[in-house]
Amino acid sequence: MGFQAACLVLLLCSGGAPGKPTFRKERVVHPDPQLSNQLHEDNQSFQYDHEAFLGKEEAKTFDQLTPEESKERLGKIVDRIDDNKDGYVTTEELKNWIKRVQKRYIYENVAKVWRDYDLNKDNKISWEEYKQATYGYYLENPEEFQDATDQHSFKKMLPRDERRFKTADLDGDSAATREEFTAFLHPEEFEHMKDIVVLETLEDIDKNEDGFVDQDEYIADMFAHEEGGPEPDWVITEREQFSDFRDINKDGKMDKEEIRHWILPQDYDHAQAEARHLVYESDADKDQKLTKEEILENWNMFVGSQATNYGEDLTKNHDEL
Repeated sequence: MGFQAACLVLLLCSGGAPGKPTFRKERVVHPDPQLSNQLHEDNQSFQYDHEAFLGKEEAKTFDQLTPEESKERLGKIVDRIDDNKDGYVTTEELKNWIKRVQKRYIYENVAKVWRDYDLNKDNKISWEEYKQATYGYYLENPEEFQDATDQHSFKKMLPRDERRFKTADLDGDSAATREEFTAFLHPEEFEHMKDIVVLETLEDIDKNEDGFVDQDEYIADMFAHEEGGPEPDWVITEREQFSDFRDINKDGKMDKEEIRHWILPQDYDHAQAEARHLVYESDADKDQKLTKEEILENWNMFVGSQATNYGEDLTKNHDEL
């Protein structure tokens, strides 16, 4: 989602034009349904917990550290999980950490492009910096784009990106921190950006601009129908899905709330469940929060006697993750 403007720059400058898909387009945002492919069987193995706590890829390299080294690195991780630095790790803090680990690829993606946008190297990206990096050629040569009539033309994309940027800019200073810029590029991952995701989806599909998505608009977004050609079976099924499940109030169209139910389904929160499980199993004094000592005492549930290359990141700036 986040790079549609930049991709459009390359597309239009090369003389191309976005075309409709001839295959099924997927708009539903699927939260990671599982934290690990391993079975959650603590009586036999803590592998599920290790992958949830450290990430799947990092868990594969656990066997490089001794138990002592593993516990030392776990202690440093605990310090970072404790957001308010009160000496305790709460279920909420642990849940946030697990979700951050599971979405690590997003932060790595932002780190890769950060320098391209932070033009003055002040460790923030202002709207002006982003606009110049993304739309500079268009702004300097607008005459070359006067015929771009597609919905993804620069004239529509620039104000749309600015609206999204302002929503992500929580402190309203017109400059994005790494977290704010991550929310801008990946709005589907942030609760306060969900309304923007819904609105942009509506704007993409609502061709008659009546503020709703009817069945034909819903299908047209997924399938480029050839004049006179038959619809594939999956399209017929999608029409039934629209009538039976998408159009909740049965008025023949989807409003914003119905679009939200469609593209942002409320699934079981695996990170919350895992955080509760780890706290329950490690909370020796049953005060519903963990000290570093309690976590280290039960260290093998969190990291085991194996290594993780995630430890390498402990020396990096926290904001770079």
